[in-house]
Amino acid sequence: MLENIYKETKEKMEKSIHFLIEELKGIRTGKAHPGLVENIQVDYYGSHLPLKQVASISAPEARLIVIQPWDKNALLPIEKAILSSNLGVNPTNDGKVIRLNLPQLTEEQRKNLSKLVHKKGEETRVAIRNIRHDVIARLEKLEEQEHLSEDDVERGRKEVQKITDEYIKKVDEIIAKKDKEIMEV
Repeated sequence: MLENIYKETKEKMEKSIHFLIEELKGIRTGKAHPGLVENIQVDYYGSHLPLKQVASISAPEARLIVIQPWDKNALLPIEKAILSSNLGVNPTNDGKVIRLNLPQLTEEQRKNLSKLVHKKGEETRVAIRNIRHDVIARLEKLEEQEHLSEDDVERGRKEVQKITDEYIKKVDEIIAKKDKEIMEV
């Protein structure tokens, strides 16, 4: 029974880590990265689709993203979506592809992005701690129902704390890596 609880705990915490990684993809660093624009919603024939579903996205140079739609009719909706996003970049449309030239980040922009990354990291840490809290409450409830002994619950608490520490460390590593990318000139 405890092994299943540990497995579920790890799965939930892994989802939190995955969500953090996806969130951080959309935060700009010093280099161009397709993840910056791939989830921008494009109004394409009446439905809203992520950009990655209507075009191929590449970053051939450090400050350039090239978006090549699979359907030329998608050029204008893609351009509109990029302009309405908070990316702060003007797209260049040549009739075949859209190019995004990313300007150099200022020191102030880097600091603001770094704060945002740390905020996302703290939100993930809180989510992981909430998972720990819920699991420990579940263990205590099982003890009350006499499905687990006091020793089992104590062992469970220690194991859940160990798992939590492991995932908090992963969050810290992800945040440190992203912060380093942002601060790199």
